Amino acid sequence: MRDLLDAAVNMYNRPNFIADDPIGIPHRFALLQDKEITAFWAAMLAWGQRKTIINNTNRLVDLMDGAPYDFILHHEEKDRARFLDFKHRTFQATDTLYFLEFFQQFYKKNASLEHAFARHLSPDDLHTEKALIGFHRDFFDLPDAPARTRKHVATPERNSTCKRLNMFLRWMVRSDDRGVDFGVWKQIKPSQLLIPLDVHVERVARRLGLLERPQTDWKAVLELTERLRAFDANDPVRYDFALFGMSVNAD
Repeated sequence: MRDLLDAAVNMYNRPNFIADDPIGIPHRFALLQDKEITAFWAAMLAWGQRKTIINNTNRLVDLMDGAPYDFILHHEEKDRARFLDFKHRTFQATDTLYFLEFFQQFYKKNASLEHAFARHLSPDDLHTEKALIGFHRDFFDLPDAPARTRKHVATPERNSTCKRLNMFLRWMVRSDDRGVDFGVWKQIKPSQLLIPLDVHVERVARRLGLLERPQTDWKAVLELTERLRAFDANDPVRYDFALFGMSVNAD
Protein backbone atom coordinates (compact mmCIF):
# COMPACT_ATOMS: atom_id res chain seq x y z
CA MET A 1 0.00 0.00 0.00
CA ARG A 2 2.76 2.43 0.90
CA ASP A 3 4.56 1.76 -2.40
CA LEU A 4 1.33 2.42 -4.29
CA LEU A 5 0.70 5.69 -2.49
CA ASP A 6 4.32 6.86 -2.73
CA ALA A 7 4.29 6.26 -6.47
CA ALA A 8 1.08 8.28 -6.79
CA VAL A 9 2.56 11.14 -4.73
CA ASN A 10 5.53 11.27 -7.10
CA MET A 11 3.15 11.33 -10.05
CA TYR A 12 0.84 14.10 -8.82
CA ASN A 13 3.01 16.28 -6.55
CA ARG A 14 4.40 18.25 -9.50
CA PRO A 15 4.47 21.91 -10.58
CA ASN A 16 2.26 21.21 -13.59
CA PHE A 17 -0.48 20.52 -11.00
CA ILE A 18 -0.51 24.24 -10.19
CA ALA A 19 -1.85 25.71 -13.43
CA ASP A 20 -5.34 24.21 -13.16
CA ASP A 21 -5.67 24.42 -9.38
CA PRO A 22 -6.62 27.30 -7.06
CA ILE A 23 -3.18 27.08 -5.44
CA GLY A 24 -1.83 28.64 -8.63
CA ILE A 25 -3.20 32.04 -7.58
CA PRO A 26 -1.08 32.54 -4.42
CA HIS A 27 1.87 31.17 -6.40
CA ARG A 28 1.82 34.42 -8.35
CA PHE A 29 2.86 36.41 -5.29
CA ALA A 30 6.22 36.74 -3.56
CA LEU A 31 5.12 38.63 -0.44
CA LEU A 32 4.11 36.33 2.44
CA GLN A 33 0.96 38.26 3.29
CA ASP A 34 -0.19 38.31 -0.35
CA LYS A 35 0.21 34.54 -0.43
CA GLU A 36 -1.73 34.15 2.82
CA ILE A 37 -4.65 36.34 1.80
CA THR A 38 -5.08 34.89 -1.67
CA ALA A 39 -4.52 31.31 -0.49
CA PHE A 40 -7.07 31.68 2.29
CA TRP A 41 -9.67 33.14 -0.02
CA ALA A 42 -8.99 30.57 -2.76
CA ALA A 43 -9.37 27.77 -0.22
CA MET A 44 -12.58 29.20 1.24
CA LEU A 45 -14.12 29.40 -2.25
CA ALA A 46 -12.93 25.91 -3.20
CA TRP A 47 -16.19 24.18 -3.90
CA GLY A 48 -17.72 23.74 -7.30
CA GLN A 49 -15.92 23.72 -10.64
CA ARG A 50 -12.22 24.51 -10.40
CA LYS A 51 -12.42 26.91 -13.35
CA THR A 52 -15.10 28.94 -11.56
CA ILE A 53 -13.15 28.88 -8.28
CA ILE A 54 -10.06 30.22 -10.03
CA ASN A 55 -11.97 32.85 -12.00
CA ASN A 56 -13.76 34.17 -8.92
CA THR A 57 -10.62 34.24 -6.79
CA ASN A 58 -8.85 36.11 -9.58
CA ARG A 59 -11.72 38.58 -9.60
CA LEU A 60 -11.19 39.18 -5.88
CA VAL A 61 -7.51 39.81 -6.52
CA ASP A 62 -8.44 42.34 -9.21
CA LEU A 63 -10.89 44.03 -6.85
CA MET A 64 -8.00 44.36 -4.38
CA ASP A 65 -6.02 46.19 -7.08
CA GLY A 66 -3.74 43.19 -7.63
CA ALA A 67 -2.01 43.91 -4.30
CA PRO A 68 -4.07 42.14 -1.61
CA TYR A 69 -1.98 42.98 1.46
CA ASP A 70 -1.57 46.63 0.57
CA PHE A 71 -5.27 46.92 -0.16
CA ILE A 72 -6.27 45.15 3.07
CA LEU A 73 -4.12 47.46 5.18
CA HIS A 74 -4.92 50.77 3.55
CA HIS A 75 -8.40 50.59 2.02
CA GLU A 76 -11.20 52.72 3.43
CA GLU A 77 -14.87 51.90 3.94
CA LYS A 78 -15.83 53.48 0.62
CA ASP A 79 -13.46 51.13 -1.22
CA ARG A 80 -15.58 48.14 -0.19
CA ALA A 81 -18.44 49.22 -2.42
CA ARG A 82 -16.75 47.56 -5.38
CA PHE A 83 -17.23 44.15 -3.71
CA LEU A 84 -21.01 44.43 -3.41
CA ASP A 85 -21.61 42.54 -6.66
CA PHE A 86 -19.18 39.73 -5.88
CA LYS A 87 -20.58 36.27 -5.23
CA HIS A 88 -19.50 32.65 -5.51
CA ARG A 89 -22.33 30.17 -5.18
CA THR A 90 -23.68 30.87 -1.66
CA PHE A 91 -20.74 33.16 -0.78
CA GLN A 92 -22.33 36.61 -1.01
CA ALA A 93 -21.42 40.28 -0.50
CA THR A 94 -22.10 40.10 3.24
CA ASP A 95 -19.50 37.34 3.57
CA THR A 96 -16.99 39.17 1.38
CA LEU A 97 -17.29 42.38 3.40
CA TYR A 98 -16.78 40.51 6.66
CA PHE A 99 -13.68 38.77 5.32
CA LEU A 100 -12.28 42.20 4.41
CA GLU A 101 -13.06 43.49 7.89
CA PHE A 102 -11.41 40.52 9.58
CA PHE A 103 -8.30 40.77 7.41
CA GLN A 104 -7.92 44.50 8.01
CA GLN A 105 -8.35 44.24 11.78
CA PHE A 106 -6.04 41.24 11.99
CA TYR A 107 -3.18 42.57 9.86
CA LYS A 108 -3.17 45.90 11.69
CA LYS A 109 -2.04 43.94 14.75
CA ASN A 110 -0.24 40.89 13.34
CA ALA A 111 2.44 40.28 10.73
CA SER A 112 1.23 36.88 9.54
CA LEU A 113 -2.02 34.92 9.43
CA GLU A 114 -0.03 32.01 10.83
CA HIS A 115 -0.45 33.54 14.29
CA ALA A 116 -4.23 33.18 14.07
CA PHE A 117 -3.81 29.40 13.94
CA ALA A 118 -0.51 28.65 15.67
CA ARG A 119 -1.29 30.58 18.84
CA HIS A 120 -3.89 27.93 19.71
CA LEU A 121 -1.54 25.00 19.11
CA SER A 122 1.17 23.39 21.22
CA PRO A 123 4.18 21.61 19.68
CA ASP A 124 3.01 18.53 21.58
CA ASP A 125 -0.45 18.48 20.01
CA LEU A 126 -0.86 15.51 17.68
CA HIS A 127 -2.86 17.49 15.13
CA THR A 128 -4.38 20.89 14.36
CA GLU A 129 -7.85 20.46 15.87
CA LYS A 130 -7.24 23.10 18.56
CA ALA A 131 -5.86 25.50 15.95
CA LEU A 132 -8.99 25.18 13.79
CA ILE A 133 -11.35 25.62 16.73
CA GLY A 134 -9.43 28.62 18.05
CA PHE A 135 -9.20 30.24 14.63
CA HIS A 136 -12.94 29.89 14.05
CA ARG A 137 -13.73 31.53 17.40
CA ASP A 138 -11.30 34.39 16.72
CA PHE A 139 -12.50 34.88 13.15
CA PHE A 140 -16.04 35.52 14.33
CA ASP A 141 -15.11 37.51 17.43
CA LEU A 142 -15.55 40.91 15.78
CA PRO A 143 -18.68 42.93 16.60
CA ASP A 144 -21.63 42.23 14.31
CA ALA A 145 -20.09 39.12 12.76
CA PRO A 146 -22.77 37.84 10.34
CA ALA A 147 -24.33 34.56 11.38
CA ARG A 148 -24.64 33.53 7.72
CA THR A 149 -20.86 33.77 7.18
CA ARG A 150 -20.18 31.04 9.75
CA LYS A 151 -21.12 28.35 7.23
CA HIS A 152 -18.18 29.40 5.06
CA VAL A 153 -15.52 28.88 7.74
CA ALA A 154 -15.72 25.39 9.21
CA THR A 155 -14.85 24.15 12.69
CA PRO A 156 -14.40 20.69 14.24
CA GLU A 157 -16.86 21.82 16.91
CA ARG A 158 -19.62 21.35 14.31
CA ASN A 159 -18.17 17.95 13.31
CA SER A 160 -17.26 19.32 9.88
CA THR A 161 -14.47 17.74 7.84
CA CYS A 162 -12.96 21.26 7.59
CA LYS A 163 -11.73 20.28 4.13
CA ARG A 164 -11.00 23.79 2.92
CA LEU A 165 -9.18 24.89 6.07
CA ASN A 166 -7.13 21.69 6.13
CA MET A 167 -6.23 22.29 2.49
CA PHE A 168 -5.20 25.87 3.26
CA LEU A 169 -2.98 24.68 6.11
CA ARG A 170 -1.43 22.06 3.82
CA TRP A 171 -0.53 24.77 1.33
CA MET A 172 1.05 27.02 3.95
CA VAL A 173 2.81 24.44 6.14
CA ARG A 174 4.02 21.54 3.97
CA SER A 175 7.53 21.91 2.63
CA ASP A 176 9.28 19.73 0.08
CA ASP A 177 11.32 20.18 -3.08
CA ARG A 178 8.40 19.70 -5.47
CA GLY A 179 7.25 23.31 -5.75
CA VAL A 180 3.52 22.88 -5.06
CA ASP A 181 2.97 23.65 -1.35
CA PHE A 182 4.59 26.79 0.03
CA GLY A 183 6.07 25.68 3.37
CA VAL A 184 6.24 29.30 4.58
CA TRP A 185 4.70 28.70 8.01
CA LYS A 186 7.07 27.18 10.57
CA GLN A 187 5.13 27.23 13.86
CA ILE A 188 2.90 24.34 12.75
CA LYS A 189 4.58 21.05 11.92
CA PRO A 190 3.70 19.01 8.81
CA SER A 191 3.20 16.05 11.14
CA GLN A 192 0.29 17.91 12.76
CA LEU A 193 -1.62 18.49 9.53
CA LEU A 194 -4.89 16.70 8.78
CA ILE A 195 -6.08 15.37 5.44
CA PRO A 196 -8.40 17.58 3.38
CA LEU A 197 -11.25 15.11 3.01
CA ASP A 198 -13.21 15.84 -0.16
CA VAL A 199 -15.25 13.50 -2.36
CA HIS A 200 -12.20 12.53 -4.43
CA VAL A 201 -9.99 11.67 -1.46
CA GLU A 202 -12.85 9.88 0.29
CA ARG A 203 -13.66 7.75 -2.76
CA VAL A 204 -10.13 6.36 -3.12
CA ALA A 205 -9.54 6.05 0.63
CA ARG A 206 -12.62 3.87 1.00
CA ARG A 207 -11.71 1.79 -2.04
CA LEU A 208 -8.25 1.14 -0.58
CA GLY A 209 -9.63 0.31 2.87
CA LEU A 210 -7.99 3.33 4.49
CA LEU A 211 -11.30 4.80 5.67
CA GLU A 212 -13.97 2.66 7.31
CA ARG A 213 -16.10 5.16 9.21
CA PRO A 214 -19.41 5.39 7.34
CA GLN A 215 -19.97 9.09 8.09
CA THR A 216 -17.98 11.75 6.28
CA ASP A 217 -17.21 13.97 9.26
CA TRP A 218 -14.44 15.18 11.57
CA LYS A 219 -13.88 11.71 13.03
CA ALA A 220 -13.41 10.37 9.50
CA VAL A 221 -10.68 12.97 8.94
CA LEU A 222 -8.91 11.83 12.10
CA GLU A 223 -9.27 8.16 11.15
CA LEU A 224 -7.88 8.59 7.65
CA THR A 225 -5.03 10.83 8.77
CA GLU A 226 -4.04 8.29 11.41
CA ARG A 227 -3.92 5.56 8.74
CA LEU A 228 -1.74 7.78 6.55
CA ARG A 229 0.50 8.63 9.50
CA ALA A 230 1.45 4.95 9.61
CA PHE A 231 3.05 5.42 6.17
CA ASP A 232 4.74 8.75 6.96
CA ALA A 233 4.50 10.04 10.53
CA ASN A 234 6.32 13.26 9.69
CA ASP A 235 4.22 14.23 6.68
CA PRO A 236 0.99 12.22 6.46
CA VAL A 237 -0.88 14.80 4.38
CA ARG A 238 1.51 14.45 1.45
CA TYR A 239 -0.73 11.52 0.51
CA ASP A 240 -3.45 14.03 -0.31
CA PHE A 241 -1.76 14.26 -3.71
CA ALA A 242 -2.01 10.50 -4.18
CA LEU A 243 -5.62 10.04 -3.13
CA PHE A 244 -6.91 13.11 -4.96
CA GLY A 245 -4.89 12.43 -8.10
CA MET A 246 -5.87 8.78 -8.29
CA SER A 247 -9.55 9.71 -8.07
CA VAL A 248 -9.45 12.52 -10.63
CA ASN A 249 -7.41 10.41 -13.03
CA ALA A 250 -9.98 7.62 -12.76
CA ASP A 251 -12.89 9.93 -13.67
